[in-house]
Amino acid sequence: MTVMDRRPGKGSGITAESYRALMRHQAGAVTVVATELHGMRAGLTATAFSSLSDSPPTILVCIHRTAGAHDSIIAARAFSVNILAAEQQGVAERFSGVGGVRGAARFEGSSWSVLKTGSPVLDGALASLDCELVEHHVFTTHSIFIGHVVGGSVRAEAQPLLYFRGDYWNIGQNNG
Repeated sequence: MTVMDRRPGKGSGITAESYRALMRHQAGAVTVVATELHGMRAGLTATAFSSLSDSPPTILVCIHRTAGAHDSIIAARAFSVNILAAEQQGVAERFSGVGGVRGAARFEGSSWSVLKTGSPVLDGALASLDCELVEHHVFTTHSIFIGHVVGGSVRAEAQPLLYFRGDYWNIGQNNG
């Protein structure tokens, strides 16, 4: 299948729908990005997450500017990135808004701790990174958050939860 839907006009590139169709073929780790500001927790499911550097340890995560956690991350100057384990699909769905769950209610039903920054860290995640916000850059609909990793935890025996072709995948099982 070839996706070639183009916007009208010379050099405009492909449509947003075609772009999303193409990007669905990149398997990605599923994360929950979380923060806490003045006792109020906020978080969202994200797959646009990447290591940036190991000197100093930094990551980047891209978040839509209308997401409920967006402004809280900027104000708190800290956030966590929790890489979900295969059995945490329900957490991913809850933090993506499935069932209409919003705000701090997304944290219910899971156990959370805090590390150095005070941002919520999901107990039992495959890995969690506790980050201080170093920079953020606005690009059209999203912000790119760059975080200095100041702490973390890992559950080495767990399998990752992946997102691929619009669905969740557990590489420990046959999904085909």
